[in-house]
Amino acid sequence: MKAIVFHSHGGVENLKYEEVPAPTPAADEVLIRVRAVSLNGFDPMILRGTTSLKTPFPMSPGGDFSGEIVALGSSVDGGTWKVGDRVCPYPYIEGRGMTGETLPGACRELVTMPVTNLLRMPEGLSFVDAAALPIAYGTALRMMQTRGAIRAGEKVLILGATGGVGTCCVQLAAAAGAEVIACGSAEWKLSRLKEIGATHVIDTSREDILKAVRERFGKPSYMGGGGVDVVVNYIGGDTWVPSLKVLRHQGRLLVCGATAGYAPAEDLRYIWSFELQIIGSDGWTYEDQTTLMNMVVEGKLKPVIHSTRPLSETPQALQELIDRKVFGKSVLTVTDRGPLNATRESWLPL
Repeated sequence: MKAIVFHSHGGVENLKYEEVPAPTPAADEVLIRVRAVSLNGFDPMILRGTTSLKTPFPMSPGGDFSGEIVALGSSVDGGTWKVGDRVCPYPYIEGRGMTGETLPGACRELVTMPVTNLLRMPEGLSFVDAAALPIAYGTALRMMQTRGAIRAGEKVLILGATGGVGTCCVQLAAAAGAEVIACGSAEWKLSRLKEIGATHVIDTSREDILKAVRERFGKPSYMGGGGVDVVVNYIGGDTWVPSLKVLRHQGRLLVCGATAGYAPAEDLRYIWSFELQIIGSDGWTYEDQTTLMNMVVEGKLKPVIHSTRPLSETPQALQELIDRKVFGKSVLTVTDRGPLNATRESWLPL
């Protein structure tokens, strides 16, 4: 089968589109023909080797994917799952890790997954939209609804709003009836943010976040007035203290990551003086992922797709992500290269 693989850490030049051995499903697994796979912010970090995670070489990028079952392991219930079922698996395998992080990713034609990780795709959901949802949109859903409880009328500031998590946060906050202030660093991205629900935008390449928010919404006062109700910050680094300084009395700061540094400078005075709430959010559930798929089918959410390319063009898509030229999600599609002779006991590409 064909796959995008890298055999050592480095830049996109290390990504190769080559033939690799096809996987064999274990007894409790299914074999899935990948139809679409999306990239996430961690893909460049895994490629470069800038995390503490151990990379199993040869490695493939891509944590999120959707596809069709082409073979069942010997112990898989054939009454529940069958060849041809469309699935969007939950990408974290208990006890083993995340696909694309500590397990080979889905930028390949065939992938095995435990049957316990399978989630059935509803009718009307495309493979491309499904592949965009799990990691980024799942993270956003849990942070904004379950943990953050965004409400109508609140002013919600979203930092780094132009990626997968950010574009979903903008849509979810707008759908809740909030007044959304979205941050981005390019004019064309700011225009897109308004299209998907942002009421106000801040160009962080030209404006200081603290100054911009205070000019628009006032300086927070302990007695009430000024500032924003919620800040969504998964950047960390130098943006952390300004985020505290723009929150109103008893405001909420939501955090699910730290792309610019996890050990920022701190100013505890604002936390106690303004009785701020720092709310962490980590990951998402199977139920969240199912909810997202249904929301898309029902027209309540639309994944923001930056581009759709063939699998062979993964290096170009990943370089765009590194260069911050992406708005939303980059998706790679896999062409059907012919049928498989798939049975419970054995299968071979014809």
